Amino acid sequence: MSVANLIACSRMYNVTPAARACWDDLFFWLSGQAGVELKIISHPAPAPLSELWARPDMGAVFMCGYPLSLLAENERPTVLAAPVAHASWAGGRPCYASHIVVSKDGPVRTAADLPTAIWGWTVRDSQSGYNAPRDFLSGFLPERAPALRTVGPLLNPSGVVAALREGRIEVGAMDAYAYTLLSMHEPDAVVGLRIVATTRSLPCPTLVSSRTAPADMVSTLRQALLRAHESEDGRAALRPLAIERFDNPDVASYRVLAEAAEAVDQRLAAW
Repeated sequence: MSVANLIACSRMYNVTPAARACWDDLFFWLSGQAGVELKIISHPAPAPLSELWARPDMGAVFMCGYPLSLLAENERPTVLAAPVAHASWAGGRPCYASHIVVSKDGPVRTAADLPTAIWGWTVRDSQSGYNAPRDFLSGFLPERAPALRTVGPLLNPSGVVAALREGRIEVGAMDAYAYTLLSMHEPDAVVGLRIVATTRSLPCPTLVSSRTAPADMVSTLRQALLRAHESEDGRAALRPLAIERFDNPDVASYRVLAEAAEAVDQRLAAW
């Protein structure tokens, strides 16, 4: 594989054109620091993320932790680094959560209203838009929970927002980091929404390379990310993305995502 064949993609978090431009700036910086040419692609919705994650030419691509947790060691891509967000729910670690959001003018007023509300979900292999809200909601339900009213797939946070505004759903879950980026780069997108709760923090999406990417390139990309916060130009690339630094996560810790999903499956029927 030649140097020019590796791709970078922020699809999970290029929530607005301005946010995507900031990710592109970070990838350009990363490419220069590591001396690895990266071809930046968008892979826009509704193209499945699973197709992106199956590509053999990934250099720096965001991947959700839940599907990562389901892969055997000899099947999963190579984890480069995970972002540590400037947010209370991150707790200074490479973690994230989901905000449970409703329309300010909608019927859901408090968390007590959630079990009877119409829920929207993104895709079933999403931690933030599917498994996290199911895990959260299970704490409000009896052992034999009634059938829930749901709408999906809504694909991504923008789909959840649109469904809330159109009145097709009454509540949905949004990746808290994606919500932060929307608030920073397109604040009108979250006007009229209200956060009624936030789920527990768990290991967040990571930047990954394909298993077949050259080891020396992977190493230099990883080291550049882990040291980004140490230089002024690196901090300048991180700042508009609300990232404090990148960290080297314990891949084994992602198993908690699969375990939590399995536990919820035993209590809740699939949405």
